[in-house]
Amino acid sequence: MLLLLLGIIVLHVAVLVLLFVSTIVSQWLIVNGRTADLWQNCSTLEVPSSFQCVTSSTNEWLQSVQAMMILSIIFSVLSLFWFFCQLFTLTKGGRFYITGFFQILAGLCVMSGAAIFTVRHTDWQPATSDTAFGFAYILAWVAFPLAIISGVIYVILRKRE
Repeated sequence: MLLLLLGIIVLHVAVLVLLFVSTIVSQWLIVNGRTADLWQNCSTLEVPSSFQCVTSSTNEWLQSVQAMMILSIIFSVLSLFWFFCQLFTLTKGGRFYITGFFQILAGLCVMSGAAIFTVRHTDWQPATSDTAFGFAYILAWVAFPLAIISGVIYVILRKRE
């Protein structure tokens, strides 16, 4: 049982790390050597290893992606907090419904944010032949099923002695 709890906690922390990295790192979109993320657009200058960064657009859809990613982090942190609270206060045989609910909500938020970005990124950066999604965007999509799986595990999990 202890090994199962440790595995669940490791999965949850992995989801949190993926959410933090995908929200913070400037690699959501790569266009002609320029990188763009939810917060800023950076390009390499003529001088090697020198960057120029400007703040991202104020489009409503981009702000909704920012909000969804921040909400997913908040819900996942709340879920981890509720897990530890319920671990010590829940009666024997009880299920971790609140924990699972917040973790599934975090997964749905990250999915919504990544889906909005997928559909609307061409409004922000014109699509060219060398436009590619960056690793932070991919990490957001990886965090989505892991958060959902983690939430479902919490809902199924029963507390034992």
